[in-house]
Amino acid sequence: MPSDVTEASEGVDEAENVHYEETEEDDNVSPTDLSEMLKEGTKESHDRAENTQFVKDFLKGRIKKELFKLATVALYYTYSALEEEMDCNKDHPAFAPLYFPLELHRKEALAKDMEYFYGENWKEKIQCSEATRCYVDRIHHVGQYAPELLVAHAYTRYMGDLSGGQILKKVAQRALKLPSTGEGIQFYVFDNISNAQQFKQFYRARINALDLDKKAKERIVEEANKAFEFNMQVFDELDKIGALLTEEAQDGGLPVHDGKGDLRKCPYYATKLGKGDPGCPYHIGMAMLKQPTLQFVLAACIALAAGIATWYVM
Repeated sequence: MPSDVTEASEGVDEAENVHYEETEEDDNVSPTDLSEMLKEGTKESHDRAENTQFVKDFLKGRIKKELFKLATVALYYTYSALEEEMDCNKDHPAFAPLYFPLELHRKEALAKDMEYFYGENWKEKIQCSEATRCYVDRIHHVGQYAPELLVAHAYTRYMGDLSGGQILKKVAQRALKLPSTGEGIQFYVFDNISNAQQFKQFYRARINALDLDKKAKERIVEEANKAFEFNMQVFDELDKIGALLTEEAQDGGLPVHDGKGDLRKCPYYATKLGKGDPGCPYHIGMAMLKQPTLQFVLAACIALAAGIATWYVM
């Protein structure tokens, strides 16, 4: 989308011209502007989220493919809920000016990522985790009973995607050796936004133009902090899963697929974490051989067999 565009989304009059370059940061931004209140009011939560172990490891390129896939699943459920409620409230006066499905909606892009990672029947192979379910439930509650608070969730998600999310895209593509053509990271690709910085400035201007009183603005800032908390709970959940995967690999348990070859082509590999078949027989056998106790028993058996063979020959 060119930086000087005609608005195509449904949230505004189709005849309205939106010039992103005309919405650059204003030197006269007021502390009472909602975008400034959100920026300042969520600074601590933002810093805490950035310093979760999952995010720090991700930024360093220490991300396992299986964990990245689970994170993408969490995003799919989150954005499905958010965009469903946004669609339902696209005409609500407290949210309509922020409704840009063509530019921002991520569900369709995430569906492409799901198909890349899990195959054509991906919907049958994924499930919503406990932490993600709590996040999704909150979004649905807000959409049904306090639509103005959707502003907080939209701000937290989409502004982050257009900022730090673009860094994560490059890290994931490099660390996981994903195709340069974009498969697996479509979530981070905004085809209808040509200049992310200008769009963010334009979006903040729309936020500031919402007709909200001080109390409503404070509630939105509070909800944005809750959104960060939900995200951190998802990160912590992924951290715990990642730790288990690491321990299993180190302790000789069922190893995680090492990324060599297509995981989906192994008929024995569990398609869901904690569900499906127990694992590839080859992997299980190799894992068992790594157990110290079994190694000792096997060594003893070999020694005994060698002794018997020696006695027989003599």
